[in-house]
Amino acid sequence: MANRKPEEPPKGAPAWQSTFADLMNLLLCFFVLLFSMSSINEEKYELIVASFSKSTFSIFEAGSSAIGDGVLVSNGVSQLNELSDYINSMGLNSDGENYDIESENTNNAESDTESDMMEEMTESGLEESEELAERIQEALEENEMENEVDIDFTSQYVQLTLKGSILFDSGSVELKDECLPVLDLIGVILEKYARSTIEIEGHTDNVPMHGAKYSNNDELSSGRALSVFNYLISTTTLDPATVKHAGRGEYIPVADNSTAEGRSKNRRVEIKIYNSLSNY
Repeated sequence: MANRKPEEPPKGAPAWQSTFADLMNLLLCFFVLLFSMSSINEEKYELIVASFSKSTFSIFEAGSSAIGDGVLVSNGVSQLNELSDYINSMGLNSDGENYDIESENTNNAESDTESDMMEEMTESGLEESEELAERIQEALEENEMENEVDIDFTSQYVQLTLKGSILFDSGSVELKDECLPVLDLIGVILEKYARSTIEIEGHTDNVPMHGAKYSNNDELSSGRALSVFNYLISTTTLDPATVKHAGRGEYIPVADNSTAEGRSKNRRVEIKIYNSLSNY
């Protein structure tokens, strides 16, 4: 009996693969058909595309692409000579301590604002004091007393200075009769123009007191300031609560005490009329 030849396996892919490939083709055609029948919201699509194009995906804070981006790492190690700039950009000062740049800028802005306000107040105070000084000068000239009173002013007050020799005898606190017309005019001026605190200060030279009622210049200057205060209060409608008086003794000279002329200038009474913008 002759030997049978073994059967050769069929050529090509197995039958199940052909069936599976046909199924995939059918599914692909089905989804292509569905896509062709669908509509795309173009506005939403453009927003999605724009969000992807503008966003940076990163593990660093606020989407940074490198630590110290733009100063050190992202520009390469060759930028190490800009280390100080890098430290500043990271919020560190030269001592390695954190500081808030924004807060510092805010504080500087507030400081500049306060400085500007103080400068404006000073200028306004000077203008007000100058105007008051001019009015007082006119009143003194009209009454021919401009030589009896010296006028000066600051941004805080107008100062009237009366020589001690006009007001008092040596070592005395009693007002001389010839000075009363001057004080009467000053009282009228104070009633008309004073809008804030009035301060009366007595001053002396540095010659020690001997055989007088007062043992030292402090007591003498205080007594003289009080005498002027009492006279003005008794002859005007000024509120005593707004009038201060003090003795400053020999401690604030305006001239050299080594000469008779200088000592004469130091023996004086000052009346300060504070303006409405002063600290009083």
